[in-house]
Amino acid sequence: MRTLLLRACRPLNLTSTSRLQTQLLHAVSLRSLHTTHHLNIVKPFLLADIGEGITECQLIQWFVQPGARVEQFDKLCEVQSDKASVEITSPFDGVIKKLHYDPDDMAITGKPLVDIDIQSEITEEDEAKLAGGGGEEGAGSAAKESIGEHEIRVEGAAGVDVAEPAAENPGSQPTHPDRRRSSGKQDHSSLATPAVRHLTKEMKVAITDVRGTGKDGRVLKEDVHRHVAQSTQQQSTVHTPMQTSARADRKMPLTPIQTQMFKLMTRSLNIPHFLYTCATDVSSLTTLRKTLNISASSPDQRLTQLPFILKAVSLAFQHHPLLNSSLDSTDPAKPQLTYRSAHSFGVAIDTPSGLLVPVIRNVQDLSINEIAAQLRQLSEKARDNKLAPSDFSGASFTISNIGNIGGGVVSPVISEPQVAILGIGRSKIVPAFNQQGELVKVEELVFSWSADHRIVDGAECARCAERVKNLLEKPGKMMVEMR
Repeated sequence: MRTLLLRACRPLNLTSTSRLQTQLLHAVSLRSLHTTHHLNIVKPFLLADIGEGITECQLIQWFVQPGARVEQFDKLCEVQSDKASVEITSPFDGVIKKLHYDPDDMAITGKPLVDIDIQSEITEEDEAKLAGGGGEEGAGSAAKESIGEHEIRVEGAAGVDVAEPAAENPGSQPTHPDRRRSSGKQDHSSLATPAVRHLTKEMKVAITDVRGTGKDGRVLKEDVHRHVAQSTQQQSTVHTPMQTSARADRKMPLTPIQTQMFKLMTRSLNIPHFLYTCATDVSSLTTLRKTLNISASSPDQRLTQLPFILKAVSLAFQHHPLLNSSLDSTDPAKPQLTYRSAHSFGVAIDTPSGLLVPVIRNVQDLSINEIAAQLRQLSEKARDNKLAPSDFSGASFTISNIGNIGGGVVSPVISEPQVAILGIGRSKIVPAFNQQGELVKVEELVFSWSADHRIVDGAECARCAERVKNLLEKPGKMMVEMR
């Protein structure tokens, strides 16, 4: 409205009182066209529930600053929950008035995230995303405050001058130009997970000074350690301290991923675990994989052992559905067991942010190539910190492949409400005797099963483990059992 009033008044040079009155009435009529309660309303935008019962998340970075104009679907900020990183976008066109959190603060779902001066029509569904009811009276007063009153004064008989509009938020301090970001671009030099940001604070390093080697310039833990090592080396070349200062203990809060692990593992301590291990000869499986990988169109299309293992476990669960069930012990007097029809397997993936467990759904309906493709997709999203909360929900069983790091026999911990978990060690070449009594080399892979002994007895777990072992030692049996 201010712009329309300025355009209407400034170019004119009125010399008569009647023409001046006509112009003023015209300006007032233009202003009255913008009194709908859907326009120019400053409202707090609430942080919506992002699923999986998450009540708070850590704010990683803002993509906007107060005074920035945004359009619908422009990125406002990036938040990190205890499971994934999520980018929050604007549902409206408008101007950012206030940010309610600073980077690294914990934002609460259902609480105001930003204040937006809405400059577009909003639906009833969008009203739910705003704080307050927004009734006629409240909307009218908000619109009045947003529009403001303009002073018009006459200077002599030569023309009309309109006072310059006041600052939109006179109480706020001007935004530093270096911190202002456009909605379509982001400063990649400050991209990092909360764990990396805490590490920079511990080591007293400015994150903008660290050169990120991750995707889009994301700063990793290795980058921080490398930066500190280089800085220390440069300082040592200048002077050598006469006395080494004592290292002080430091305290730091758990990261969101560590917090989630703390909660899950604390509850898992109430589960009586039953451990069963078996060594599997995967020499035939390795031979089959090498044959199939020769015809692979690219190195990324080559098959690893894991897709075969997931398929073998799914085939075994058709005969042993108890290990693919979920236990509801909300009422200890009447616990309930749910046999899951879908084989949705959580696969533990080691990332710079910590251990993440995304889910591959309906493994019973997927081919080995399709399982491999989904594993590659989830691994790439996990490394780039692009997993959504929906990628973690609904797992009926978990497989932890610790072998890519090392180790043989492990003791995996069950994640409730699941009743079993499988840990996979590293394969190694060991001596063995064949059926003719000859000493041969075989590739051995150790499987470690943990089961909830309140539900699964040792014999049932052993039978399922041995079935998986037989399918992997003779891959041809897998083809016979596939549907």
